[in-house]
Amino acid sequence: MEKLKKHIQELEQQLLEPGVRTAPAELDKLLADSFFEFGSSGKVWYKQDMTGGISVRKMTMSDFALHPLAEDVVLATYRVKDETRGVHTLRSSIWKRTGEQWQMVFHQGTLTDF
Repeated sequence: MEKLKKHIQELEQQLLEPGVRTAPAELDKLLADSFFEFGSSGKVWYKQDMTGGISVRKMTMSDFALHPLAEDVVLATYRVKDETRGVHTLRSSIWKRTGEQWQMVFHQGTLTDF
C-alpha cells in the first residue's frame, strides 16, 4: 500500500507542475476520458476543457493520504497552498487503474481558511 501511495502522490504532484499543466499530451495520459472536476470556483470541468492546458500557479501539497475504494480504485486526499492566488484548498481525487496505468477520473477542490 505504501508503494501505491507514493506512486499516486507523484501523479498528483505532476498535475501541480507547470510543465504538465500546460502540456495537453501529458494531461491526456493522466486524466481518464471520463474525467470531470468540481473546481474550487464552483465550475464543473471535463477532460475536453483541459485540452489547452490548465492555469499555471505555484502550489504546495501537504497532508497526502490514500484511501482504497476497490481493488483498482483509490481516493487521494490532500491540502494545497496556492501561493499564486494566496488561497488554500482541500483536494480529493479518485484514481482508477486500467491495465498498468493509473488515471484520475474525478477531482474536487474546496476552498478552506488554512
